Amino acid sequence: MNKCIRDVFLEREKETLSKYAFLTSETKGREHPYVPCENRTEFQRDRDKIIHSQSFRRLMNKTQVFLAPVGDHYRTRMTHTLEVAQIARIIARALRLNEDLTEAVAMGHDIGHTPFGHAGEFALQQCFDPEFTHYRQSLRVVEKLENNGEGLNLTWEVRDGIVNHTGKDMASTLEGVIVKFADRIAYINHDIDDACRAGILTVEDIPCWIRDVLGSGHSERINSLVTSIIKESTDKNEIKPEEEVGKAMSALRDFLFERVYRNPVAKSEEGKAKELLMRLYEYYVLHSDKMPKLYRDNCEAEGVERCACDFVAGMTDRYAIEVYSDLYIPKVWRGTH
Repeated sequence: MNKCIRDVFLEREKETLSKYAFLTSETKGREHPYVPCENRTEFQRDRDKIIHSQSFRRLMNKTQVFLAPVGDHYRTRMTHTLEVAQIARIIARALRLNEDLTEAVAMGHDIGHTPFGHAGEFALQQCFDPEFTHYRQSLRVVEKLENNGEGLNLTWEVRDGIVNHTGKDMASTLEGVIVKFADRIAYINHDIDDACRAGILTVEDIPCWIRDVLGSGHSERINSLVTSIIKESTDKNEIKPEEEVGKAMSALRDFLFERVYRNPVAKSEEGKAKELLMRLYEYYVLHSDKMPKLYRDNCEAEGVERCACDFVAGMTDRYAIEVYSDLYIPKVWRGTH
């Protein structure tokens, strides 16, 4: 009997991957019954489920740093996700870990992110729940909200990597930990690029000692960080950069918080964005009948506040602005003549 392509892939993993890699054949599986695919492994299938989801497509119109940017070359949450996936796969391949698992986690890590970046996250913490986070919301999206409320039925390992891609907790697999580092490598570097494009930062503003360790150019810094993680993590059951490079990466992140993430020019509209989302949340709590059917149907079981949060969190920047305008900004009367 001929083997299906999936089984060939699974055998190849056992023959070629590191002893520290997570083998697809060892997955804890999915919450709901399913028919395996003959042509894809489980983690390949998870990646495809994420990419074809509505929530993933909405990332193209969600803020990374600059709110609803007009320029064509500023990053969005979508381009950030693609950069994270690219960096993560490079590291996983070099370490002979499971690239498919790594890519699936990377593609889904921000799938539940709010509009207006972290400003949206802070808004929902204020009006809904102080414990609200984008990474828990990403898990909620893939488990409960996507696919008309049925969820994507992803494997346990991918869901574990998504919810643990940031914060103090670590993913259970090395592949998930790679995404945690790739996320930080991506955003600290592309946010420098965007800040320079916006005229609020120059490369020369970065402390000299950081540039000496990591380099001055965009690709040079990424290469330094990726290379350091590969060197320090090869043939080890741990993912981390070399000590000096790790300190430089942390210092660069702190520098960006000071000069970009809290910059009054870059964040001049954040207060308005937070107020906008809080008003939308309050509106839908009081007018749950105005939400789409998925969220209306969940109100009885999960409460109107939870469902209003889900609806607002899933909006794109532009859609949130349009809805707010329709609800609260009077339109000019033009008459019929």
